[in-house]
Amino acid sequence: MFAAVSGVLVLHDMPCSAGHPELAEAAASPLLTPSTADAPVAPVPLEMRLEALPRHAPEPPNNRSSPAKIVLGRMLFFDPILSATREVACATCHHPSLGWTDQRATPIGVGAAGLGPERIIRRATGLPVPRRNTPTLLNVAFNGLVAGVKANPAGAPMFWDSRARSLESQALVPIQSPSEMLGERAERITALPAAVERLVKIPGYRRSFRLAFPAGTGEAITPANIGRAIAAFERMLTTPDTPFDRFLRGATNALTDLQKRGLRVFSESGCVQCHGGPMLSDFKPHFIGAPDSGPDSRVPLRTPTLRNLKHTAPYMHNGRLRTLNDVFTFYEQLMDSVSETLDGGDDTAQPPLDPLLKHLTLSPEDFPALEAFLDSLNAVDYDATVPATVPSGLPVAGVDASD
Repeated sequence: MFAAVSGVLVLHDMPCSAGHPELAEAAASPLLTPSTADAPVAPVPLEMRLEALPRHAPEPPNNRSSPAKIVLGRMLFFDPILSATREVACATCHHPSLGWTDQRATPIGVGAAGLGPERIIRRATGLPVPRRNTPTLLNVAFNGLVAGVKANPAGAPMFWDSRARSLESQALVPIQSPSEMLGERAERITALPAAVERLVKIPGYRRSFRLAFPAGTGEAITPANIGRAIAAFERMLTTPDTPFDRFLRGATNALTDLQKRGLRVFSESGCVQCHGGPMLSDFKPHFIGAPDSGPDSRVPLRTPTLRNLKHTAPYMHNGRLRTLNDVFTFYEQLMDSVSETLDGGDDTAQPPLDPLLKHLTLSPEDFPALEAFLDSLNAVDYDATVPATVPSGLPVAGVDASD
């Protein structure tokens, strides 16, 4: 059974009633679905224990937040001045009205206009379109956080393939990416120095950088400080008070009966083997059979968080699944492939399917309860503030329909 103790969901063979009699009662047989009652439950790794999200995001020692730094980061985030073409901002693909993502299968950067699903290509650039779904920035400050392990913001994995470590590093990558913010005419090697040159010419940014980084002995406007300011802003985009977080902190009525039943399905069907911890992710690479685009289509990719899925469709790294029911069906059908390849000994496909998939026992009758549980991980009160103007005077990303 399960019980929430001090913000941690503990799985037990028997109900735990110590200090939580209401939860022990809720964890009894009504939550045990017929489809999972007789299935063997694999041990849950310690780092995958379900825990409430911390109320404050961890910060690296060399980038402590300050009001001035957060204000600067927000302005930079929404200002197309960081783009070599002056037409794309960070917020173009990570907009608060769209759950801090773009709600597209894959994003469109330079050479396009519009926001989110309505964004269309306006001019030919000859550049490849980014091939992976845009992750939300909600709770990205907690990337890498698993149960029982101290957070390491300086080593937090970013992007689907974890190719960048830390928010500070990640913030600078799109500025140097031709398909995202750089464009086809600028050189990658000069992208960051050129962005600094553009910012230095703007009085508002010169003042804001001096306020945000007053202790520096040299110029305040540097590539590193651009990354630090954007990262400080992004660390404010957290949702630590969802119904599930309140449940884990002891509010047993925070979940409906159907959501509690879905929690049991989630735990006993094997989902928690990879989707556990405070962020509902182990942050490890896995190959689950979903193809990637490009010459190497079978690549292990990082487990995504399950928080705020309501706001961040479509799903999977390729954005091909439009609804949660599509995702559930994908995994339910994947069980047949697992049986043929892992249990049947077929080792011709490389990389092989992840062996953790052998613990998956999901049935269609579980879908409604599972979707109800995932809804308890959604927040509606996250920061969605958009600045009215930015120091460059360019259109604020997402405000002007022509962005």
